[in-house]
Amino acid sequence: MHFSAAAATDRGRKRPSNEDAFGYSVEHGVYLVCDGMGGAAAGEIASSLAVDEVMRLLTSRDPGHPVAAEAEHAVAAANQAILDRARRSNKLAGMGTTMVALLVKERHAWMVNVGDSRGYRLRNNRLEQITLDHSLVEEQVRMGRMDRAEALLSPLRNVITRALGTQGSVTPDVFELETAPGDLFLLCSDGLTRELSDAMLESELQADAPLEELCTRLVAAANQAGGHDNITCLLVRAGS
Repeated sequence: MHFSAAAATDRGRKRPSNEDAFGYSVEHGVYLVCDGMGGAAAGEIASSLAVDEVMRLLTSRDPGHPVAAEAEHAVAAANQAILDRARRSNKLAGMGTTMVALLVKERHAWMVNVGDSRGYRLRNNRLEQITLDHSLVEEQVRMGRMDRAEALLSPLRNVITRALGTQGSVTPDVFELETAPGDLFLLCSDGLTRELSDAMLESELQADAPLEELCTRLVAAANQAGGHDNITCLLVRAGS
């Protein structure tokens, strides 16, 4: 299975800086988006630390080891790296980051997430969200205590229940998938999904265009819809 990828990031129209970060290696089958949080430049530091640590470990992983276990180890290491850095500076106390990653190996893929950065798959022009948000309102929706319309308007919609660097340990969700030629995977920060509905994302991703152009279109659409947060999207296409 052959894969190709492209990414784009933008600070949006309201934020003074960009606290998102991404990284990928087609050669090693590792793709990653992080959305940092914290005062001053702390969010930028947390997301960059997470990308650096996860990419370092997963691009040098032992091919004989289970991918899910390697991913969980990388998440734990990134969590610890952020905690260690925060302990060395009061200005960085409380910083953290969400994370969504895609790992591919032949016809298998693993989607890994912590927080509310999302992973999707477009197959046969149908978009499916693979990851589950670790946010207070989304967990209320899943338990039936809040409907989707209430979640969109809730003042608590920014409350994240799981993130890297905010607790001594963190457990990612890991979803194993089969890949097929033509599959298109989207990894993104919530700056994209807060502005564009799944139906809008699906429509944009159906366009017959290079991955770089699709990324540019998604960022532009999110900015046009308000651009209230940093926007990052990473696309990965499976070929034959």
